Amino acid sequence: MKLNYIVLLSVLLSATSCNESKFLDIQPNSTLNNENVYSPDGVESLITAAYAALQGPAGQSGSVWMIPMTNWSYGDVRSDNAYKGGGGIGDVTDIHKLETFDVDATLGNVDSKWFQLYSCVQRCNLALKGLNTLTVEDFPELEIRKAEMRFLRAHFYFELSRLFNKIPYFDENVEMDQYTQISNDEFTRDEILGKIAQEFVDAASALPEKQTEIGRANKYAAFAYAAKVKLYQAYKQNPETNLVTEINKDLLAEVVNLCNELNGKYDLLDDFQQLDMLEYENGKESVFAVQYSMNDGSPDGGRINWSNLLNAPLGPYGGDGFFLPSQNLINAFKTDANGLPLFDTFNESNYDVITFDYAGNPINNNVGDPVDPRIDFIVGRPNIRWKTYTESPCMNTWVRHQGDYGYHCCKRFYLSPESSDVYDGWPWGASGLNWQIIRYAHVLLWKAEALIEIGEPAGLDEARQIINKVRARTKDSKYVKDFKDENRNAANYNIGLYQPTGWTQDYARKALRFEMRLETAMEGERFFDLVRWGIAGQTINEYILKEKEQRVYYSTAQFEVSKDEYLPISKSQYNFSGGKYVQNPGYGNF
Repeated sequence: MKLNYIVLLSVLLSATSCNESKFLDIQPNSTLNNENVYSPDGVESLITAAYAALQGPAGQSGSVWMIPMTNWSYGDVRSDNAYKGGGGIGDVTDIHKLETFDVDATLGNVDSKWFQLYSCVQRCNLALKGLNTLTVEDFPELEIRKAEMRFLRAHFYFELSRLFNKIPYFDENVEMDQYTQISNDEFTRDEILGKIAQEFVDAASALPEKQTEIGRANKYAAFAYAAKVKLYQAYKQNPETNLVTEINKDLLAEVVNLCNELNGKYDLLDDFQQLDMLEYENGKESVFAVQYSMNDGSPDGGRINWSNLLNAPLGPYGGDGFFLPSQNLINAFKTDANGLPLFDTFNESNYDVITFDYAGNPINNNVGDPVDPRIDFIVGRPNIRWKTYTESPCMNTWVRHQGDYGYHCCKRFYLSPESSDVYDGWPWGASGLNWQIIRYAHVLLWKAEALIEIGEPAGLDEARQIINKVRARTKDSKYVKDFKDENRNAANYNIGLYQPTGWTQDYARKALRFEMRLETAMEGERFFDLVRWGIAGQTINEYILKEKEQRVYYSTAQFEVSKDEYLPISKSQYNFSGGKYVQNPGYGNF
């Protein structure tokens, strides 16, 4: 499979000044060719294509279902958060292999993900090559558009870095016939992350505070993304073992400063559940999002989130039922009498164990314990109200293969099924709901993490207040009600705030990492967080050990430390490089 993927474009961006427009929704009206590709209109079309790559470079093809841009299979199924789901372990076996760490350099999904992301990089480079041929007189927003393309390219490179570690890095000035001459070992992980962070910082200097068209990157999105990359870079790793060797406090201080740039510009939505409502998708919490749309003239419903196409449950959606929350994640929502997480004991017993009565109806057991309300914002549980759907609660039959995966499904990222904004039929559960790459809750928690690792007393207390701000939003959200009785909550919800007493650095670190897990559950980030913190092996192997008691398919699974932190460089890409690529630690020779 070759890296030099050239896209034949059929989109020209027509002018618009409407602040409420999503510029990716604009319909095709021309075709690019060699004569007009570097005209102002042609270059704007290349820019649009680069933004469209956020949805996946192949658009509405089957590839993005199996190689999701939302990272549900790479970032949550490979962690303790989620099961693959679907029709059993034989349904999309490549993702089953990712879940059980049965991965080598021949796995097609690994090769395809590499190719997909470099195709996205190439779209950005093509747009930058075109921009470099223009002048400000030809193209008044020249420097802004260049900054946008550097922002997008940095995003795709960041995804490559945290998935594959050893990656070739090049810009628009490298010709395609030179790609095979570029080593994937020229720069270290630290150097790659440094380059990516600098791209975001440089982009911020040229980007406006607010764009006239929704969906374009702005200055604050660049600051936020630079903070995220520098947070990863601060955790230094041994290049031979992938183990964390130190945490750089100077970089953490930069993270804090970059996060502070967003102060007063963004805020949390008032209710956690608004994250999955169309009217709030570009609201005050959205820092940078993939813009999706429905019924826009595109086939099969429109430019909907094809990355999550497989994941809608059965029931009223009739979906394929992939991407199911793990029992471990469900247990993590349990709280103590003060509404605080059970850091060390949450997984000693299972919450919401499903049994059946004589008629085959599901019964929820062990549900008297207090739980964080986010459990029923994020997890679909049998007999519990599903969003605003009134025909029935969520049921065990909404999961396709209960023998392998249990009875719970993912409740996030879908509109309520009776909504007129949900596509009727296939693609199952589709809507125009955006995918949030960065939301303000993320930025707050990155800042809190940096302050905790710096470890100064004032910073530790500020981090406590930040975490409490995130928890207070959940505390003040509208709780899920019993399906039969609107006057009763659906569970014993109890979420409390952290107090100053006992707030040591060690305790604060546990609180932050738990909060990160619960607030971003099923957003495709968990695995990468565990690797960054240097605890992936310990956490995932403890998870697998317990899961073997309930999930037979985990019987041979094991996370191999100093190997499974990153995906292998595929055999196909090694061949493409003419043998120049170096394999990641633990995978042996090609």
